[in-house]
Amino acid sequence: MIALAHSLNLKVIAEGVETKEQRDFLVENGCSSIQGYFYSKPIPAQEIKKMFIRS
Repeated sequence: MIALAHSLNLKVIAEGVETKEQRDFLVENGCSSIQGYFYSKPIPAQEIKKMFIRS
């Protein structure tokens, strides 16, 4: 799917990534946009704003 999307000049976003192994597989196969519990649990919008303000 990653190769097909790239051949069509589409962006690839992997959702639901939960483990390092899943992330490594995706990165090794050309997917650079990844989201899921591996990086963070869902966070309310107001909390995200606070995180960016503190950075």
